[in-house]
Amino acid sequence: MRYFRGTMHHDAATRRVHHGWAMYDWANSSYSLVIGTAIFPIYYSAVMEAAGRESYRLFGVEFSTTAAYTFVMAAAYLVVSLGTPYLSALAEVSGSKKTFMRRFIYTGSLTCFAMYFFTADAPVLGLLTPFVASIAFAGSLVFYNSYLPEIAAPEDQDALSARGFALGYFGSALMLIVALAFIQNPGWLGLDGPGLITRYTFVAVGIWWLGWGEYSLRRLPEGHAVGNRQKGWIRAAYQQLFDVAKSFRATKGLERFVLGFFFASAGVQTVILIATLFGSEALHLETSALITTILLIQFVGMLGSWLFAKLSGIMGNIRALLLSAALWMLISFLAYFIQNELQFYLLGAGVGLVLGGIQSLARSTFSQLLPAAEEHVVYFSFYDVAEKLATVLGMVAVGWLETLTGDLRLAAVMLSGFFAVAVVLWARVPWQR
Repeated sequence: MRYFRGTMHHDAATRRVHHGWAMYDWANSSYSLVIGTAIFPIYYSAVMEAAGRESYRLFGVEFSTTAAYTFVMAAAYLVVSLGTPYLSALAEVSGSKKTFMRRFIYTGSLTCFAMYFFTADAPVLGLLTPFVASIAFAGSLVFYNSYLPEIAAPEDQDALSARGFALGYFGSALMLIVALAFIQNPGWLGLDGPGLITRYTFVAVGIWWLGWGEYSLRRLPEGHAVGNRQKGWIRAAYQQLFDVAKSFRATKGLERFVLGFFFASAGVQTVILIATLFGSEALHLETSALITTILLIQFVGMLGSWLFAKLSGIMGNIRALLLSAALWMLISFLAYFIQNELQFYLLGAGVGLVLGGIQSLARSTFSQLLPAAEEHVVYFSFYDVAEKLATVLGMVAVGWLETLTGDLRLAAVMLSGFFAVAVVLWARVPWQR
């Protein structure tokens, strides 16, 4: 069974489903931006400094607090990547993908509430809460992404994917602007400093994620059972993942596309997660400059998402992705050389221009390259596993490099190399619109 395909894709019911699907980007991106990218890493550094903690001892090895954070985030994405095949198969055999998506949303929202209690008196929450919230965030996306080929015709998928990312940029930017205004003006609430307001921001993000997530869920179809829980189905879920990987060879260019996507994701996801840490640790920028740069990325990102959707219609998805990856490679390399706030702003504008393009086009291109199938959860399970394992690679590499050299700037050069590999692989993928 397919939902809302073919001649139905212009009726009111389909528009309602499309809007509901796209609005989940609006819902979850507030966590990704406000907590994951902008405010939490800065707050984490400030709390560690206030607590007088410079390092953590993990597995018998002493790591800086920055390296510990990157390793914990890598561990979260590793947990998601290992659990995704099981969860996807469970949703598939039970027909309850929306139920599992809802559980991840609730877990993530409650963890945002728990971040309120992260202070110098409870420093361990600085590692525990983002660990759990990242698992919930990434887990929900497994089920969210798998809806795309079911609710939209192939010719609509590029535009719908880009619409989702654009809504995500806009909604999360609104939340960040409000948060920044209150953090910079604590007197509005009769407070002396930004600490308590920052913690209120974490709670506000949890409410936003929960409320808008439920709005989206109410407009998405439930799904249907396509199997049953026979003996050995858990093992079969993981075997299915390997079978999907083997099946990619039957579609010309798909295997190279997925490998390129892996290395591009290692670069993109790592940049998203360490951008503010890079600015604060390597350039010693003020909080206001860091958050302003993140806002710049968001607003330019809306333009970039639309621009690359248009470019894909002119030059084809693969050529547009190649252009995006090449620009990423250049931007990452230039990050090594930046010295001041203005250069950081310019670099942020460049990141924003290519961020939405590479994410939305990669998702829709993968969807369009897939072989015809009744149920796409398993294919997008593989897609998400690849993205999460790529994040693990990127974060572990950054943490290892920072521990070895004490210089986050070298991470920029390393990430540029990841994008170079993606360019080489995608250049060999044939594509016809």
